[in-house]
Amino acid sequence: MKPRKDALVVDASVAVKLFLPEELADRAEQIFSLMDADDPSVIFVPELFFLECANVFRSRCKLRAMKPDEAKAALEILHSLPLQSLSMKELSGMALDLALEHDLSVYDACYLAAAAYIKGTLVTADRKLVRKLIGSEHHVIWLGEW
Repeated sequence: MKPRKDALVVDASVAVKLFLPEELADRAEQIFSLMDADDPSVIFVPELFFLECANVFRSRCKLRAMKPDEAKAALEILHSLPLQSLSMKELSGMALDLALEHDLSVYDACYLAAAAYIKGTLVTADRKLVRKLIGSEHHVIWLGEW
């Protein structure tokens, strides 16, 4: 099945790069800028996305790499973006199947299930996840190859 070119799923590993000085932050900005283009790509996320991003921000605060005010502002910005949120209830069964099939956490599999559900492509900064899916029927791109 050929993926839709106009539909992407991004995971938290990509989104947090918009707010943290990390490698590939410029690529993350490129992806999210697609929402402002004349012919915008649609970016989908499972509901889990917002909790995962919040958890990364909390961890950064604990390490003193981010201030609590910055973490709260970053999460508010993510909430304000025109992301298409997908229900966890709809994705959970497929996520469990994919987790079992590919030896993934159910959390990672949830993003993969979202991409399969919309017939789109998953973009992730998680190289380990991409390696596990090499040779599978799933359309996954490592952020560094975007």
